Amino acid sequence: MPYLRDHRGTLVVVGVLSLAGSVTTLAQPLLTRQVLDGLQAARAVGGTVAVLVAVLAGVALLNALRDFLLQRTAEGLVLTARRRLTRHLLRLPISEYDRRRTGDLLSRVGADSTLLRAVVTAGLFETVTGVVMVVGAAVAMVLLDPVLFLTAGAGLALGLTIALVFARRVRPASEAAQARIGEMTSAVERALTAARTIRASNAEERELATVDASATEAYRAGVRIAKLQALVGPASVAAIQGAFLLLLGVGGARVAAGTITVGDLVAFVLYLFFLVMPLGQAIHAYTQLQTGLGALQRMEDVLAVPLEADTGTRAPTSGPVAVAFDGVTFGYGPDGVVLRDVTFTVPYGTRTALVGPSGAGKSTLLQLVERFYDVTGGAVRVAGVDVRELPRTTLRGMLGYVEQEAPVLAGTLRENLRLTVPDATEAQMLAVLDAVNLTDIVARTPEGLDAQVGEGGVLLSGGERQRLAIARTLLAAPPILLLDEPTSNLDARNEVALREAIDTVARNRTMIVVAHRLSTVVDADQIVVMDGGRVVATGRHEELTETSALYRELATNQLLVA
Repeated sequence: MPYLRDHRGTLVVVGVLSLAGSVTTLAQPLLTRQVLDGLQAARAVGGTVAVLVAVLAGVALLNALRDFLLQRTAEGLVLTARRRLTRHLLRLPISEYDRRRTGDLLSRVGADSTLLRAVVTAGLFETVTGVVMVVGAAVAMVLLDPVLFLTAGAGLALGLTIALVFARRVRPASEAAQARIGEMTSAVERALTAARTIRASNAEERELATVDASATEAYRAGVRIAKLQALVGPASVAAIQGAFLLLLGVGGARVAAGTITVGDLVAFVLYLFFLVMPLGQAIHAYTQLQTGLGALQRMEDVLAVPLEADTGTRAPTSGPVAVAFDGVTFGYGPDGVVLRDVTFTVPYGTRTALVGPSGAGKSTLLQLVERFYDVTGGAVRVAGVDVRELPRTTLRGMLGYVEQEAPVLAGTLRENLRLTVPDATEAQMLAVLDAVNLTDIVARTPEGLDAQVGEGGVLLSGGERQRLAIARTLLAAPPILLLDEPTSNLDARNEVALREAIDTVARNRTMIVVAHRLSTVVDADQIVVMDGGRVVATGRHEELTETSALYRELATNQLLVA
């Protein structure tokens, strides 16, 4: 019902049209009886025939308008659901992306939301309209002949009971089928994302087997639903045929006995059809409704996940912006602690480098500053305020973060640069591209800034992707820069150019750089050496080569010291 709230006005109109159409339809057998009884009594029936034709035309027009409004509402419902789900997905905690498969989330936005259309068109209103028609026809049949009603009703009740037993099993089967579709979408998404790696590994057949297995499971789940729906139809048809034959036999006998007229019997048979057709539609609509509700349940499962909390209300203190880690402890889950009692300060306007072996927790520290995760002990402070007390939008507006993978969005250079600064001018964009030595990619195509970068930046080299991600951050000119392995994909020439660019923009800014290549950070104001989630040494390059065995080992391996 929350999805339908925005369409209440249209749904009221649809309801009125449905009611008017049902009432008009229920008048047809009575008009038919008057025509037959008039012909049998040799009375003029021209006026009644004209009214009957007008009623038939009116029902067609009412149903056409109702169906259009209903279809439009159904499309609006799907749009509302997709907007709501996408808005929620983009605001989930980062930990939810860690544990969920992207393909399954995509399936909920695409395939599952599409099934909601059936809830409105073949489900909700067909069920409601069917109920009105069934009740109206049943009342008219009782008034015409209670005996014939009981005769036909017995057969219909048996068929209806059997059909509903099978229909109730459709919803859990639909949920299972949509889950299998989500798994298949995830398998395809994985294969397409890593297409080059798969080709290079000659692993196409193995990946195809994985996708085929998921597709086969989806097929089997769909067949289970088809079986249930197929059982509903024959049960309904058998009940209808049995009730009709029984009605003809009993009704014929009552006409012969003079209990009812031929007009009464024809009217009764028409009402039986008016009862049976919407009853069959209602049973089919019920199964469609269960299918749609099964898909809705999968969507609601995601919507029930709490969004990234933003309870901060404090404003950062004015003046120079520093970053401090005060006894920070953190673990991603029950697997263990990643950081243990990490304490150090990054003064305003200085550059601090985080170095150490892989898995030491360097990148995790940057993610704690961004509040992708919250500390489990201690505090991270920006401008003297615990980041948990700052609104996330305020905090992230102060930070420029370049991830280790340096993701580039599908689209153009312009769209990627304007991700952080939507109103950036062309001159500003060209300036930051020049700062990271990327002007050549603008000059090599006639499209310039509108040149496509491909899915995930595939049309760029690894170094170009990394420099573009850095340019995007530099364009925003935040007071704090967080760079995770900014030169990992660069050659020596571009590394020097990027270091010069970073030196330029680092002035009057606080910077934290994660680095494995120590040559990029030997001139840092402070180097923090980490190992096993702890800070094991702090100082400048010259000091650490004398005082830290781990740093000296790292520097020796990279030929920075003899």
